[in-house]
Amino acid sequence: MGLLRGAAGMILKACGWKLLDLPQRPAKAVVIAYPHTSNWDFPVTLLALAALPYGARWVAKDTLFRGPMGPIMRALGGIAVNRRERTGFVERIAEEFRCHDNFHLIIATEGTRRLQAGWKSGFYRIAMAAGVPVIMAVVDYGKHELGLLATLSLTGDEAADMAQIANCYEGRRGYRHELASPIRLL
Repeated sequence: MGLLRGAAGMILKACGWKLLDLPQRPAKAVVIAYPHTSNWDFPVTLLALAALPYGARWVAKDTLFRGPMGPIMRALGGIAVNRRERTGFVERIAEEFRCHDNFHLIIATEGTRRLQAGWKSGFYRIAMAAGVPVIMAVVDYGKHELGLLATLSLTGDEAADMAQIANCYEGRRGYRHELASPIRLL
């Protein structure tokens, strides 16, 4: 594991990335990834996870888990979500949090790389149902920084919580910054 961590760190450094981490991570958290505007976000994030080291799981659309890529995606920590219909995903993931002493789940809040009117609310509902904080994570192509920015315990006041989250992401830029969705729940 040390070799993988060192190699991932060297690759990121050689590419000019600065790795960000929290002084202390909570044992459980929903990790929100914003902005998500490029396919490059995925490999860069996997390198960051290896370099930190950070054994977080992550959510992606179920179509990425079909065929021969399915086992690879799951081995990398992926959890498939069917975005086309309600499947009880929020409660299922909240139960995962209750069953583990340490569990972090990364969710791309926009749910897509395209410009949307706002964020999908799944991350918020999962964090509230599981009673866990939210960690803000970023791949900032403007500053060439990636990693974990801050932790927030949600209050249930969506407007106030989203204002704090927006403040944390102020000035952060995605690969295609014009595709970054406004920080508000749909």
